[in-house]
Amino acid sequence: MSNAAPRPNDLMGLSEPEYDTILEIMGRPPNLTELGIFSVMWSEHCSYKSSRRWLKTLPTEGPQVICGPGENAGVVDIGDGEAVIFKIESHNHPSFIEPYQGAATGVGGIMRDVFTMGARPVANLNALRFGSPDHPKTRHLVRGVVAGIGGYGNCIGVPTVAGEVNFDPAYNGNILVNAMTVGIAPADRIFYSAAAGVGLPVVYVGSKTGRDGIHGATMASAEFGGDAAEKRPTVQVGDPFTEKLLLEACLELMATDAIVAIQDMGAAGLTSSSVEMASKGNVGIELDLDRVPLRETGMTPYEIMLSESQERMLMVLKPGHEPAAMAIFEKWELDCAVIGETVDHGRLILRTAGSIAADIPVPPLVAAAPEYDRPWTATPPRPVLTAAEVPQQPDLGPALCRLMACPDLASRRWIWEQYDHMVMADTVQRPGGDAGVVRVHGSEKGLAVTTDCTPRYVHANPIEGGRQAVAEAWRNLTAVGATPLAITNNLNFGNPERPEIMGQLVGAIQGISEACLALDCPVVSGNVSLYNETEGSAILPTPVIGAVGLLPDLAVTTSLAFAANQAIVLIGKTAGWLGCSLYVRESCPGETMAPPPVDLAAERRNGDFVRGLIADRQVTACHDLADGGLLVAVAEMALAADIGATITLPGDLPAHAWLFGEDQARYLVTTANPADLLAAAIQAGIPARRIGHTGGASLTVSGTAPISLADLSAAHEGWLPAYMATA
Repeated sequence: MSNAAPRPNDLMGLSEPEYDTILEIMGRPPNLTELGIFSVMWSEHCSYKSSRRWLKTLPTEGPQVICGPGENAGVVDIGDGEAVIFKIESHNHPSFIEPYQGAATGVGGIMRDVFTMGARPVANLNALRFGSPDHPKTRHLVRGVVAGIGGYGNCIGVPTVAGEVNFDPAYNGNILVNAMTVGIAPADRIFYSAAAGVGLPVVYVGSKTGRDGIHGATMASAEFGGDAAEKRPTVQVGDPFTEKLLLEACLELMATDAIVAIQDMGAAGLTSSSVEMASKGNVGIELDLDRVPLRETGMTPYEIMLSESQERMLMVLKPGHEPAAMAIFEKWELDCAVIGETVDHGRLILRTAGSIAADIPVPPLVAAAPEYDRPWTATPPRPVLTAAEVPQQPDLGPALCRLMACPDLASRRWIWEQYDHMVMADTVQRPGGDAGVVRVHGSEKGLAVTTDCTPRYVHANPIEGGRQAVAEAWRNLTAVGATPLAITNNLNFGNPERPEIMGQLVGAIQGISEACLALDCPVVSGNVSLYNETEGSAILPTPVIGAVGLLPDLAVTTSLAFAANQAIVLIGKTAGWLGCSLYVRESCPGETMAPPPVDLAAERRNGDFVRGLIADRQVTACHDLADGGLLVAVAEMALAADIGATITLPGDLPAHAWLFGEDQARYLVTTANPADLLAAAIQAGIPARRIGHTGGASLTVSGTAPISLADLSAAHEGWLPAYMATA
């Protein structure tokens, strides 16, 4: 073993070659503060060094796109001089260590990303993954995360209208907490982060800086070992009431002509905000750290620059507007301090107590950040599972009840009832449907929003799983009548230094790209979260898709709830695909085989057709088919209205394949005029067949005993409350 003293980079997550590059840039060994700045800026969380090469392959443009990836959030035109601004982001590692604060500050951080661009947040969503229900930490994590999301969002007054929750043993050591915010802004009043111009005041606003969250970005860029609990000091502490004040103060200042650039102090805090603003504006920044508002004594330059204290913003103002800004922030009882100015030498210079604490050239700090083409291996294809290989359950009732009560399909009411989903009074469709729907305030149009991913599909085939994640999000927007506009993504994977994990990431991005191109739904923002594994055990690959669609007229929308005495029509082709299905997992666990293939051309045709039916008011309910297949979709529609249905089995497929297969590109619709609908489908070349009718208090499948809606509801609604009530 070498007796050589460890180099400083050994303590900050930098590799030997990365540290050598820093020496070349600086021309000398960096001091502690400088090294800390390089460490966070070159972390996986901030630099995307393992994924950047592949992210460049995603489609990011379209006639509706005002601003794609690269800013705090994506911006899309929704007409009438308005824009929707949205993004999804992870807070996985902090939420595993400290679930309440980790989830709460995840919500706070993503809201700041949106309102820093001039938007008022109008909806929050989340995508959560927890470990096995049998794992000793799962209840604690669920309880803490849900409380954190609700506590922050409810206090700030933004409705949480949609999301998803899954349980799987692969998340035992690394849960996923992905938070999404959607906001509305005037299309001609979008605020960006480029600090263009020299001699401009740099202004700090919001809460004071403390020692919480130091090196949070670095912690989020490494896998966990057995010491996860010791990382609690790297978790930020949030205050939603202060964030509400910050939101209102920022929007008030944005109504003036004072702001040149603005940036949220998120990951890496004052470091990332100042460096990114300087880099995008091709300027340097000099900061006097003695002017930074602090809530703790004796803080060093290293601590000030790397703190991730919450509810803070950095602004560059036009000269002379400082007093007006200070007056606004003082009115809202927030700190506001001029802490520096933009300069023409292209360097980040930090001063304290009359001396220079750091002096770093900005261009190489950003441009020389590592970008790796890591080795990867494709996920081996799995064999196709035929219906004949899967035993049929002797009785449909228990089989359906077991599915509807399983952790993946059980009602999430216990969760979403803890969120204020009606605040602001613009929520049109509550959680529990295909997509949340919110009114664009003061108008008759609305936004549909959703998050989606099926990790077991991605694990089996990353390309198909990536396609399916986008396609399902697109279907969920379509099912409420919305025209999909664009997506944001949160790519959650394990250690990219393992070729098989890197192969999952590469394959998923390929699938996402193909689907976005086929469905005209570009990627406008996103986040990558890697190293989600503990002691070598990785999560399921989970590329979450957040999607936003436009409803031009809220009077022309639909939900999944049955109406009585309607015909039920299945749109899309059914082959009875059971591979990777929940039916197989719940009834005969084992090798799940290949996931269902995604025909993107069929997705486009079928979705456009369904959207046209809704626009023409030809359907009374609509629901996309996903987990659990056709019979689960029928059950969900029935339970949403407490109206039963009778379904007729076809003769061309085994019953279990027909009822529980998870073929893609399918919808269930109800209509009072099935003949007209089926004629329109024939004319459009769309597969469609009448499969039954609504009515009664049970589900009846031809040739089998009726399934009581009361029994089904008890199974569906009962699992999660009972689970969470257990000590």
